Amino acid sequence: MPQDTSTIDAAALHTVLTRIAEALERTAPPRDAAVDFDLADAFVWATAPTRFEPVARVNRVDMELLQGIDRVRDQLVENTRRFAVGLSANNALLWGARGMGKSSLVKAAHAYVNAALTDPAGPRLKLVEIHREDIETLPGLMAHVRTSRHRFIVFCDDLSFDADDTSYKSLKAVLEGGIEGRPDNVIFYATSNRRHLLPRDMMDNERSTAINPGEAVEEKVSLSDRFGLWLGFHKCSQDEYLAMVAGYIAHHGIPVEEPVWRPEALEWSTTRGARSGRTAWQYVQDLAGRLGVHLKDS
Repeated sequence: MPQDTSTIDAAALHTVLTRIAEALERTAPPRDAAVDFDLADAFVWATAPTRFEPVARVNRVDMELLQGIDRVRDQLVENTRRFAVGLSANNALLWGARGMGKSSLVKAAHAYVNAALTDPAGPRLKLVEIHREDIETLPGLMAHVRTSRHRFIVFCDDLSFDADDTSYKSLKAVLEGGIEGRPDNVIFYATSNRRHLLPRDMMDNERSTAINPGEAVEEKVSLSDRFGLWLGFHKCSQDEYLAMVAGYIAHHGIPVEEPVWRPEALEWSTTRGARSGRTAWQYVQDLAGRLGVHLKDS
């Protein structure tokens, strides 16, 4: 009796299609897991695969220890407070001298404003750090947080672009000008040593080689225009530097008198060729180590 070949063909086809589907499933990128933003107040955005890594303990300093930056401190805190309560606020670019507390101020402002929120069950202010090399994945990050009840500071530390780097164009579109635009519950803070985020020689080269130098430079500097709040950080004076050292010593309860630490702190800054908050902190760490004092957790 002849076999029903249509039945055999259908069964074989089903087997082949099942094997193909399983192979495609194995090679497909993993689906993004649902994010529980109630796990922490700070996250790091990671890629491959994309995910939010909760940060249980943020590396930050107390607001009162940030000396010599009172004006920019007040401006950033007020901008952050407005955003946290649902009012209009600007993306912020903190630029200027290295070691003067730009990234420390962002983290301190986040903690300070969050602590002032009065409704413990209400939306929280979340801090999400994105690394410079992952800027092109920023639209994906925005898509995850857009529908959340919480509000988000997306923070990129040491943001800058080189001559052959075109990822700044995608950042421009995300910050302002894209079809969807920046979500209402997201604000972008960045720190940089460069005011326009691009190297000076790159901009000078555009002026000298472009057919229309003005238009070429405008295209480059328009990125920094996406930040409505520019906060400049400048090198501190000797008195401000010593006030930073004194603040750290008092905060951590280091048993040393000013006639002892003052000349040491000045020598420390001289040998490093810089006076900054970072230099002050490095001296205090050395001083505490020599005296056998354990520094407090921030």
